[in-house]
This record gives sequence, structure tokens and C-alpha cells, in this order.
Amino acid sequence: MKRKEFINTSIFATAGLSFNGNIFAGNAVPQQQEVAAPQLQIVSEKMQVCIFSKQLQWLNYADMAKAVADMGYDGIDLTVRTDGHVIPANVETDLPKAVEAAEKAGIKIIMISTDISDARGANTEKVLKTAASLKIRHYRINGLNYQKDIDVPANLDLIKNKFSGIEKLNRQYGLRSDYLNHSGENFGASIWDLWLTIKDLDPAFIGSQFDIKHSTIAGPFSWPTAFKLINKYIQTMVVRDFQWEKKEDKLAVKPVPLGQGLVDFKKYFGLIKQYQVPGPISVMCDYDLGGAENGARILTVPKESVLNAMKKDLDILKTYLAAAGL
Repeated sequence: MKRKEFINTSIFATAGLSFNGNIFAGNAVPQQQEVAAPQLQIVSEKMQVCIFSKQLQWLNYADMAKAVADMGYDGIDLTVRTDGHVIPANVETDLPKAVEAAEKAGIKIIMISTDISDARGANTEKVLKTAASLKIRHYRINGLNYQKDIDVPANLDLIKNKFSGIEKLNRQYGLRSDYLNHSGENFGASIWDLWLTIKDLDPAFIGSQFDIKHSTIAGPFSWPTAFKLINKYIQTMVVRDFQWEKKEDKLAVKPVPLGQGLVDFKKYFGLIKQYQVPGPISVMCDYDLGGAENGARILTVPKESVLNAMKKDLDILKTYLAAAGL
């Protein structure tokens, strides 16, 4: 049994779900029915790589899809959130348009990045139901901050309750949500706090979107331990790079293109291989791109230079993946 065949089969076997039709890595379509033994399906061995659409919000759906396909990405990590490519209130009409544009260009909407943080949110079920109907199986949960008026254990209890409610909705719609770790004082930066809130939940439906850049910032030498702790909950990943710089006697983070910073991608993808993390990967280009890195609708640099930078990041990433045998 090959790496991704095992992972996709075992995850949905644990969830009591059966497979139907062709399944591609990271896009399994579960049906909610009890089965004695799920049938093994053939899964692509290729690690899927998508581009974060925040950096392409200066393009409409059709132009974005064509640009992504021309660059060689497998698909898109689409912003479905306030000020995103798709506004949550309009998800029922606009997300199908984005999916159609991607399919016409020969790529997929592989995952979506949302501002969902509670199962009871105003547009939560609308977004999840629409995504499920379009066979988008991965979505990112919005970042959470610690409430300063209560202690850390009390915060973790509140967050665990939020995640439990989200997991139940994911079961209903056959989706998987992931939480992206950011460095700093907010929740999830250390990874240990994230693990404490999801360790009793089902990794088939909720987990970690592991960001190696922010894990390196938070713990330049300890991040491998955090990775090993939470590895069975990792499926989607974010890759980006950084350097340290000094500003006004303080240490600051300077985003840079892949391979030009301090992230140890060789070690990281070695662990991805060792622990058989299936992907997909979202490439985030948060270095200076004439405003594109911040979701600008109008650029201050030629669009060709932005697309060339994104293409170069993909080419560098492919060398790391190939070296790791992924």
C-alpha cells in the first residue's frame, strides 16, 4: 500500500465513511454510511501544491485561474472571507463561479481559507454546505487570540469547545478544517496549545495547517518536536520563508522568497516524508510584491514580476519536494 493510499483509507476508515468514485489526494469525497471495510481506492502519489489567492486578488476568477495554471500550480487556496475573493454572504453564487473558472483552466480549488471560528457563525453553515456541494474538502479556520481577562487553561477550554462544534459540522458535511499556526502571543503559536485542544477530536475532520515559517520563528531549534507532537493532525501545510532583521533595537521578521531565508526546508520535508503527511501545500508569498502580498486590488509593480516571483517559488519548492522523494 502506497503512502497516500494508506493515509486516505485509514482516515476515513476511522471515521466510518466509505469512498465513492475516483479520489485524488486531499480531495476524498466521503459518504456518511457505516461500512465493515472501506474499499481501497487509487490515489495520486503527487503532492498537490496550490497558491494562496490573497496574492492574486487583483485578478478576477477566470484570469486568476489561467495565471495559476500557466505558472504550473495544481490549484488554488481560495480566500472565502471578508475582503477575500469570495465574500461569505455571496458564497452560494460566487464560489461555484470560481470553481468553474478553475476547472476550465484545468486546475482545482483545492482548499479555501475562511474566517470561520465558530460553528454558530452567521455564514458558517452556508460556506461549508456550498464547499461540500462543490467537492472542496479542506478549509482553514480563522486565527484566534487569547482572551486577556481569563487564564490560559480557561482559554483552552473555550477554544476546545469551539473546535468540537466545528468538528461536528465537518462530520455533517464531510469536510476537514485546519488551524494555521502564527508566531507571536496568539493561540497556536507554540503548537502545544493547539494539540491540547484537538487531541481528543478526530483528525479525519479537524487538524493543523502547519506553517513551517511561523514554527521556525516561534522555535528555531524546537519546532521539530512540535511537528512530531502534532504530526497525525497535519494534512494541509503552508510554506514560506523569512530572515531576521534588526529594527530600532528590536528583532523583526523580514519575509523573503522560498530558499532565501532561514527555514530548514530539507529537514522539514524529510519529516513530512518520514511521517507520511499527505498535503496539499499552500504557497504564501508574503514578501514585497507591490501590494499583492497584502491582498491589494491594484498593484504598484508590473503584474509580470508578481507572477514570475510566484512561479519561482513553485520551482524552488519542487526541488525540495523532489529531494525528499515527495
